[in-house]
Amino acid sequence: MRQQAIVRVKTMTKKTIFWGLVTVLLINAMVAIAQQPRKIPRIGYLSARDPANDSSRAEGVRLGLRELGYIEGQNIAIEYRYAEGKSDRFPKLAAELARLNIDIILVAGGDVLLRAAINATKTIPIIMTGGGVDPVKAGFVKSLARPGGIVTGLTSLVLELGGKRLELFKEAVPKLTHVAVLHDESTLSAGSDLKEVLPAVARAQKMTIQTWQVRGQDDFEKVFAAIGKQRPDGLYVSTGALLNSNQKRIVGFALNSQLPSVYGRSEYVTEGGLMYYGADQADSYRRVAYYVDRILKGAKPGDLPVEQPTKFELIFNLKTAKQIGVTIPQSLLYRADKVIR
Repeated sequence: MRQQAIVRVKTMTKKTIFWGLVTVLLINAMVAIAQQPRKIPRIGYLSARDPANDSSRAEGVRLGLRELGYIEGQNIAIEYRYAEGKSDRFPKLAAELARLNIDIILVAGGDVLLRAAINATKTIPIIMTGGGVDPVKAGFVKSLARPGGIVTGLTSLVLELGGKRLELFKEAVPKLTHVAVLHDESTLSAGSDLKEVLPAVARAQKMTIQTWQVRGQDDFEKVFAAIGKQRPDGLYVSTGALLNSNQKRIVGFALNSQLPSVYGRSEYVTEGGLMYYGADQADSYRRVAYYVDRILKGAKPGDLPVEQPTKFELIFNLKTAKQIGVTIPQSLLYRADKVIR
């Protein structure tokens, strides 16, 4: 009996030692895992503009991310690339981001920039931040409801709103008969806008439009001088990387020429442009974070519907109106979402 008891004690001791060692090993493994740094998601931010002109969009995206719990530098990292309005840099910058093996590319620009991102990767999810032509017609997605592929995000109805923007311009400045339209030929949406939408609206409003193309940084002064010789009644500024990277320059020309002006981006009005009509851009920029969150949590971009804007803005700068001698009808000011005084 005593021998059996000794054997039983020895057996229990061995088992105790074995399970003790297992427990220690498991604890050590768990501690090691806990001590390993968690992988922080990396987002590529590809902008057609320079950092100063893109600041409102970038900050809007960061704000939306913070609202969902993503703090840059803490639990999410963002790699920024700015083309500074130079479309020839788009492919190189897109390829740089793709080589970094990031989790998502945010395309902060229009059609040409988006195409560069698509050409740079076949696997990294791409989120549009608004702007450009109809993404279905352009072939970026199969449909708005079911994009398929690696692209999803927002479209800001640039084309569809161009006509309405011109109508409101005429309503704000009834004396308009001859409008100069400034555009960047490299932007697909501007080309379609000029050929299809604006001419029809101009005829209906008994106006004439004359288009002026800017190809590069050196073209602005030459084009401004030519527009000045034609003495138009107003200036309609389309969208595009080159134009949006020269906001102050364009607004300065309009002010110095005493030209009423309307724009495809709200930032121009903050700089001193007369008016803007289009999607509520701050709301759109924040909405980008929704797509980032869903994709980081495992959703496929092709399954996330492309969203169109639900909020729109009509903005006037009355300081500018006074400076150039224009009186905006009170009935239109009542409808404005924002008035800069």
